[in-house]
Amino acid sequence: MRCRWIALLLLTGVLIACDHESNTPIKVGVLHSLTGTMAFSERGLVDAATLAIEQINAAGGLLGRPLQPVIVDGASNWGRFALEAERLINNIKVPVIFGCWTSACRKAVKPVVEEYNHLLFYPVQYEGLEQSPNIIYTGASPNQQIIPSVHWALENIGKRVLLVGSDYIFPRTANMMIKDLLKVNQIEPLGEYYLPLGTTDVTTVINEINRLKPDLILNTINGDTNIAFFKGLQKLDKTVVLSYSIAEPEVQHIGKELMTGHYAAWNYFQSIESAENKKFVNAFRQRFGQDRLISDPMEATYIGILLWAQAVTIANTVDPNAVRIKLNRQSLAAPGGIVVIDSSSQHLWKTVRIGRINTEGQFDIVWSSENPVRPYPFPSYHSKGDWLKRLETLRLGIRE
Repeated sequence: MRCRWIALLLLTGVLIACDHESNTPIKVGVLHSLTGTMAFSERGLVDAATLAIEQINAAGGLLGRPLQPVIVDGASNWGRFALEAERLINNIKVPVIFGCWTSACRKAVKPVVEEYNHLLFYPVQYEGLEQSPNIIYTGASPNQQIIPSVHWALENIGKRVLLVGSDYIFPRTANMMIKDLLKVNQIEPLGEYYLPLGTTDVTTVINEINRLKPDLILNTINGDTNIAFFKGLQKLDKTVVLSYSIAEPEVQHIGKELMTGHYAAWNYFQSIESAENKKFVNAFRQRFGQDRLISDPMEATYIGILLWAQAVTIANTVDPNAVRIKLNRQSLAAPGGIVVIDSSSQHLWKTVRIGRINTEGQFDIVWSSENPVRPYPFPSYHSKGDWLKRLETLRLGIRE
């Protein structure tokens, strides 16, 4: 049967659907932690994926077929993430997976999608030093979050810096880069501390902060350990924290009274004043409740699904190989601004922003790049080969 191409106007642009005879749903994998320490941050990403899928279905679906999300719990365990990714691909036959938060989970899923030549959309800022033909990275690379925010913080907050993070690959790699930047500025960090994922025992770190009295804490803690950490800070004289995994929903969970005056670096904040963002926020709240807040990884999840849908309609198939070819240079007027898939890295060009938490639990944007920034997953001050050697040395140190 010949296809009838129908222009479908969605929230952020135009999608084209092909009206086939079959109404069999297209199953898509949504792989996130619904339980465990990372559920604190990841549940909202499932809601963002649900919204995007429902909007596509309301506009007629893709290729004349509705989308059906298959939501799977990775349970904050990277081994389980890998097993569930394989099950989604082999048993449920999804053509794409949207998921993962921690770099440990992504690195567990990466060899699975590569083995089966499949497709993963990864929506979270991360440490970089990775490229895969089977992954579209819709969160920030280091030059779109970590590097510019450290430069800004040293100029605007202070130079007595303490590093605190969770004990896994992202915080340790991020801090390796941060120490490079500090060294260029002739600064030695006052200390570097790591906490097990999910721990609530922050006593030692809080005592060290009280003793050292830094101007600035660069925070790469992930998950609900942040609750204990910011409660502990409340007992001390005010120390400014710049966080890399704290967004609006985390502020709401931790308590805005504990968070006011602290900072975060992201590409998206809910407070962005744009027509696209207002439509996105209103649609999300109408669907999930007026008290719900939206984070950068939630927006990155949402736009990842829309970018995939655009490529599917152009390819006229959900086959991962054909879709991947059409994803190159796809663009979107996203809630956070114009994004473009960089064909050389499969990361997005994105605007960089730094926000300060206000008394309402929202972020006042205090700095923004003028234009979307090209992604460089391997920061240019070392060669790719040197970065990979440094990363392997770091991994060996973590395993030991």
